Amino acid sequence: MTQSVVVQVGQCGNQIGCCFWDLALREHAAVNKKGIYDEAISSFFRNVDTRVVGDGGNISKGKICSLKARAVLIDMEEGVVNEILQGPLRDVFDSKQLITDISGSGNNWAVGHKVFGSLYQEKILEKLRKSAEHCDCLQCFFIIHSMGGGTGSGLGTFLLKVLKDEFPEVYRFVTSIYPSGEDDVITSPYNSILAMKELNEHADCVLPIDNQSLFDIISKIDLMMNSGKLGAAIKPKSLVTSSTGVFKKRQEKPFDAMNNIVANLLLNLTSSARFEGSLNMDLNEIIMNLVPFPQLHYLVSSLTPLYTLADVNIPPRRLDQMFSDAFSKDHQLIRADPKHSLYLACALMVRGNVQISDLRRNIERLIFTIIYKLKGWRKAVSQKPCHLYQHLYKNITSWMPQKACLWKIYLD
Repeated sequence: MTQSVVVQVGQCGNQIGCCFWDLALREHAAVNKKGIYDEAISSFFRNVDTRVVGDGGNISKGKICSLKARAVLIDMEEGVVNEILQGPLRDVFDSKQLITDISGSGNNWAVGHKVFGSLYQEKILEKLRKSAEHCDCLQCFFIIHSMGGGTGSGLGTFLLKVLKDEFPEVYRFVTSIYPSGEDDVITSPYNSILAMKELNEHADCVLPIDNQSLFDIISKIDLMMNSGKLGAAIKPKSLVTSSTGVFKKRQEKPFDAMNNIVANLLLNLTSSARFEGSLNMDLNEIIMNLVPFPQLHYLVSSLTPLYTLADVNIPPRRLDQMFSDAFSKDHQLIRADPKHSLYLACALMVRGNVQISDLRRNIERLIFTIIYKLKGWRKAVSQKPCHLYQHLYKNITSWMPQKACLWKIYLD
């Protein structure tokens, strides 16, 4: 079984990472009832005997003693990292894998990339090497950062160059959060442009996510919850935006709900590699099948369903609708209209009790209705449903690289 290391950079990256680790722990707790350290949980966690001082406390099998996340937390401001270390996940993170400063990058790409990059390069390398040494078979680095801030855009892209030089054979998956058009940081467009150049050169695969798309998804869910229509009641714990399973009144800017959507996307991305299924797809297969050229590595991601209705038994017609929703712009995490662009390849990752015949039937239907004559399909089915959402029947995530529609977004 392969392992992955998550590198969280900046305020946004650490907040999303905190949601991701919370969801990952609860998912494995729901699946692993006996508390055994198995290959699935070893993908993102180390089993450590806290009674042993130093690095000799790693336990490769047996009962779970103390789980430590395979993560490196980087932020040039102490606030978010200190909040994580004082929260419920404080025991999950190794204090030796943290890099913080006091001054911050001041929302300036150059400060994060040039100043803090050169200042902390050796320290970052030391933390990355230590994380890699704890892995039996390191497959990829997940980098989570924002494109609008100084630390996320500057130091986050500097980190990519360091990883490429130090670990050239290890894949670099980047989750980049793009600012919306109404962002109140005046330097965010410049930071995004400067960071894009580094992403083109040093990333293996990029999942661009738009803040405005996340907000639109949350607004759509809120509208459904408050519509009052007959049969529109939503099952408890079925929201893709909820981490607690409790419907809570959100603030004007629901960052927690937005972060949970991204965390769910990353969790589903790795589900086929962590759990058994009739069709498994490893992370390296995503790059081999969806990235035709080295710099054409931006994937459009979508997630469905966003919620489950309480009083509807899901018939096959509902399953077909989920496959159609995966190609709808309303379920995408970046504002792009795929119907006006060209599909180069597509990956469908399905979780839950889905038959191969249902998958093939829907692919044949989609070829002739939505994406005519597409041959580059990649399929994965994980038999383990998403236990985070109570009674969630199916969970479909798709990734589609499209050159034209992304190009138009960046021009806008």
